[in-house]
Amino acid sequence: MSHGRLTDAVKAALAAKRGAVAAALPSSPGVVMYKVMGKIFAILEIRRSEAVILKCDPNAVEILRAQYAGVGHRSHLDRRFWICVDLAADVPGEEVERLVAQSYELVRATLTRQQRAALEALSAVAGVG
Repeated sequence: MSHGRLTDAVKAALAAKRGAVAAALPSSPGVVMYKVMGKIFAILEIRRSEAVILKCDPNAVEILRAQYAGVGHRSHLDRRFWICVDLAADVPGEEVERLVAQSYELVRATLTRQQRAALEALSAVAGVG
């Protein structure tokens, strides 16, 4: 998959997550932050280079960085829990999509019972599974 098509697939995967809200950062053109119930689960950069910053299982961070040249760190977020995936590098599209899903689930797991209920109610109103 070309990195342009991978970027489109990542955008679609991020937007499809239950309760996902995308917000462009006015101070950083070409950067879109994705949140669920007000908590960041991804930051997509499509300006100089195409990359996505994702929350990651801390046990997998160093393994992923050793396995792929395209996995690194490029933000103010804690490097123990966040990775930056270069969408033009060596990380296969299926792996990027798996990491997107994992990031969402890691953040969703931190929601309060009330937030989870609100998320479920939002999904029911929208007719989402």
